[in-house]
Amino acid sequence: MSIARTLAVTLTGLRGHLVDVEAHATSGLPGFMLVGLPDAAIRESRERVRAALTVCGTTWGEQRLTVNLSPADLPKTGTGFDLALALAVLGARGALPPRALASMARVAYIGELGLDGAVHPVRGVLPAVLSAVEAGVSRIVVPAACASEARLVPGASIQAVHHLGELVQGYGGRLPRAAVEIMRGAQKRPPSVVVAPAGGRAGSGRRADLADVVGQAQARHALEVAAAGGHHLLMVGPPGAGKTMLAERLPSILPPLAESDAVTVTSLHSLAGLFDADAGLLTEPPMRCPHHTATRAAIIGGGSGLPRPGDVSLAHRGVLFLDEAPEFPASVLDCLRQPLEAGEVSIDRVGGRADYPAAFQLVLAANPCPCGRAGGKGLGCTCTSLQRRRYFSRLSGPLLDRVDIQVEVDALSASDLASGAPGESSAAVAARVLAARERAAARLAGTPWRLSSQVPGSYLRSEEGGADPTLMRPLMEALDRGDLTLRGVDRVLRLAWTLADLAEHDRPAPPDLGAALALRTRGARS
Repeated sequence: MSIARTLAVTLTGLRGHLVDVEAHATSGLPGFMLVGLPDAAIRESRERVRAALTVCGTTWGEQRLTVNLSPADLPKTGTGFDLALALAVLGARGALPPRALASMARVAYIGELGLDGAVHPVRGVLPAVLSAVEAGVSRIVVPAACASEARLVPGASIQAVHHLGELVQGYGGRLPRAAVEIMRGAQKRPPSVVVAPAGGRAGSGRRADLADVVGQAQARHALEVAAAGGHHLLMVGPPGAGKTMLAERLPSILPPLAESDAVTVTSLHSLAGLFDADAGLLTEPPMRCPHHTATRAAIIGGGSGLPRPGDVSLAHRGVLFLDEAPEFPASVLDCLRQPLEAGEVSIDRVGGRADYPAAFQLVLAANPCPCGRAGGKGLGCTCTSLQRRRYFSRLSGPLLDRVDIQVEVDALSASDLASGAPGESSAAVAARVLAARERAAARLAGTPWRLSSQVPGSYLRSEEGGADPTLMRPLMEALDRGDLTLRGVDRVLRLAWTLADLAEHDRPAPPDLGAALALRTRGARS
């Protein structure tokens, strides 16, 4: 009887858990039993491990193998257990020297095995390595194709392998000549890549710049305010007015991600298979632009087994842009309400529950009516009043109540094009946005918030939050008339503070409150 142990990592959302892989070999009827709540991908690893070990010169033989994944009550998912399973089986079978078993038990192994023993990459290597290091395991073995990603984690000692035979030889085992040739061939092959799932576009090769936008001074100002305070934005206007151009340029005026946010965002993209490790950590705010035919699982997250992150999580600390927003199913749009408030999303599936961060800026773009020609005088519009109401009612009141800025984007005129005057560049606007954010952070020092959009209304309405009775009076009157909800009052106050930060005021003045009310209520319900 022999027992060997190795370590693996399983992910539940972005949280990783160390798993003890224990292999026990005993005489008896040949068999292989895998216990410890493995999913289908791990259960199928038996055949992959069997083929890989056969290539390395080790067969099952006349022994019964039992492999336990501990803790046994934690669901295990993914193909990244293959490497740890194979080494544990080798140790239990006596194919490795006894002195190697102790060192194997202190190393975490992440990787999928091919039938020839080659080690293939898996998704989520960055959060898995980060979780292992936080749990006190610094030595980690990963596929060679994932080495760049794994080495982004400080404090991790990474060993990259192409083939299982490299570890067998490293631990003092012997390989037949044929296995050595196969191993050398695997080392010469270009590394395989994780195939990324289909998703919203993340941007073009050339960085978009606000200088490309002609005219639209009002919409540009709304975009700057949204960037400075982290506010959600709705733009309503006819086709061709520039709504999509403006939204695509919002990330260009946002500050770079903080280091902690960069690690979280990169981990989310690694888990989704959308991360290029050679480019390093993602330091620019991400942007996701799903099509209106995207499913609820694609946008919110989900799928069979353990839930995968959706666009709301992939847009964490960045922008989620829904073009033609009324064309999205109402059920999908209403699912955005909870992450908009909480900044995270919890998804329950048969395979378990996953919590993902989802603190994004929502940007909605909509036409004023189904035909899109109701803007301005609306002379070319062929839609009835019922059709207009039905079209825009797809954006529910509770959802719109969470959108701070609602602005009309008018069609461009010939004089706008003839002027030819370029607008401000993204760099110039980004400098003002950064200065406003720094003023907000200094004002909110000692609190858990850093942006005006993060401050709860109870704090804004209190003396500690700098509430001014002369400013609160018109807001309370609007609340009594039903023009604003209590959430609307709070969001107007947040906008007023952002406008004050942009104008370098110590506190909001009456013009800031008037501008905030205009940004909150203009053009949202055509």
